[in-house]
Amino acid sequence: MNEPLGLYIMASIYILAGIMHFIRPKMYMRIMPRYLPNHKFLVLLSGIVEIVLGIALLIPETKAFAIFGIIAMLAVFLLVHFYMLSGKKASAGIPKWILILRIPLQFLLMYWAWIYLK
Repeated sequence: MNEPLGLYIMASIYILAGIMHFIRPKMYMRIMPRYLPNHKFLVLLSGIVEIVLGIALLIPETKAFAIFGIIAMLAVFLLVHFYMLSGKKASAGIPKWILILRIPLQFLLMYWAWIYLK
């Protein structure tokens, strides 16, 4: 266990988030932008990507790849966050103030990944 505890926490978060895509896919499909095709496939694919990147964070040889992958993934997920602000149905019942706070949170998560790049 040579890495900082925060890296293990981050990896766990992404692995668990990815697993949730398979346990509760309908929850994720509800928030997918309408303009994206094949929602179920994209939800499952993003779950796989989160799991793979979370595991890759824990392997020294793939850590840098995982960090760049996480930053790219979070940037793509901004599409969903902005879409959820577009209307009542798209918001999935989440209060608007929470949806607005999620946008800077994405950038904080990107920065959190970036700080582990050596």
